[in-house]
Amino acid sequence: MENRREAIRGVAGCVVAAAGGAAGMLAWAPYARRGIFGFEGESEWDVVWFGLPVMTLGGIAAGITLFTLVQGKWRQALGAGVLLTALIGFGVVFDVLAGPPPNCDPC
Repeated sequence: MENRREAIRGVAGCVVAAAGGAAGMLAWAPYARRGIFGFEGESEWDVVWFGLPVMTLGGIAAGITLFTLVQGKWRQALGAGVLLTALIGFGVVFDVLAGPPPNCDPC
C-alpha cells in the first residue's frame, strides 16, 4: 500500500512540474511575440535563448516549491525556493525578457 501511495505522489509531482513548465511558457509567450517580431522588424533572439529557459525552469521550480510545501517537506521546499530565487535574480540581472529597443532616430 505504501508503494502505491509513493507512486501516486511521484506522478502528482511530475504533473505539477509539467503544469508549472507549461505555465512558464504561457507567461513567456507575449514577450516572445514582442522579441521575435519586434518593433520595425528588429528581432531580439535573447528573449528566446534566455527568456524561454528561465521562464520554463521558473515555472517548474514554482510548481515543485508549492508541491513540497503542500506535503509539508520544508527543507525540500526551501531548496526549490532558493532555485526559484536564483532564476528570478538571473532573469532580472540579465533582463532576459527585454524586447528590442525602439528605434526613435529621426530619418
